Amino acid sequence: MDIDYRNKLVLAPMVRVGTLPLRLLAAEYGADITYGEEIIDHKILKCQRRVNDVLGTIDVVENGTGSVVFRTCPEEQNRVVFQMGTSDPIRALRAAQIVSRDVAAVDINMGCPKSFSISGGMGAALLTKPELIHDILTTLKRNIEKPVTCKIRLLKSPQDTVELARRIEKTGVSALAVHGRKVADRPRDPAKWSEISDVVAAVSIPVIANGDVFEYEDFERLKVATGASSVMVARGALWNASIFSPKGKLLWDDVKKEYVQKCILWDNDLKSAKHTLKEMIMHHSCLEFPEGKAVIKSETLADLARLYGEDEYYEQINKIRPYFGKSR
Repeated sequence: MDIDYRNKLVLAPMVRVGTLPLRLLAAEYGADITYGEEIIDHKILKCQRRVNDVLGTIDVVENGTGSVVFRTCPEEQNRVVFQMGTSDPIRALRAAQIVSRDVAAVDINMGCPKSFSISGGMGAALLTKPELIHDILTTLKRNIEKPVTCKIRLLKSPQDTVELARRIEKTGVSALAVHGRKVADRPRDPAKWSEISDVVAAVSIPVIANGDVFEYEDFERLKVATGASSVMVARGALWNASIFSPKGKLLWDDVKKEYVQKCILWDNDLKSAKHTLKEMIMHHSCLEFPEGKAVIKSETLADLARLYGEDEYYEQINKIRPYFGKSR
């Protein structure tokens, strides 16, 4: 079943953060669609799809190292979007075919300004290559059964952004996410909502607006300001995933504990769990304080469980299922 991209609250793709625990946590609080972190096509092509009977998950596992590159579960199958970094249509298709049966949609990253993405001709580097964008999107559209979408940033002028959006629409994608910043803009620069509204006015496919959503009320503000079909949040959800709750945010400490529980339940990668917790802490506090130092020193998920008072939960989960995970 295709995703309906209208009137949705969306968790944005975030590198090293958008793993299964955060996606499920966001969904529990009210996110309708959850994007995974961007994963490069080269990486996926070194992997195999495996059913993990212990966890009840589908794992995309790297050959040789055995490390889990992408983990999902049936619970999120109708809302998780696999985001890929690519610069080649055939490679993109081969990678998409490994994951497409287990996700709700495949999205191509055309907005990441980070050097690891741009240096490989991926992410924001695609914004200046409309022919390549067309080839990648049409190749995926023709050959996989799931919806295909992409996420872009603003170009140098509003006219350039609109022109690109129209070209993207012609490929038959199901939706287009627009981050209201240009490649050179920093997160502290205000998002240009008016330039997102130019895109909305120019195309008929659903547009997902992204930029400067920090409270639940901002979802509606951005939607009204731009006319977008749906709204996506990144940092606001990382700092407190309960931003998706219409009842208002939960206490920050409670959200961290729930995140740690989900990491334990789904045997999340330790480095990813620590990175996400550090990002949460840095927004509200300081890594030099005892909590931050303890997260940095943690060597296992059991250490994190103890730190957040979840040792009983840890023991309980690992009695129910044979614990196979290693400290990663």
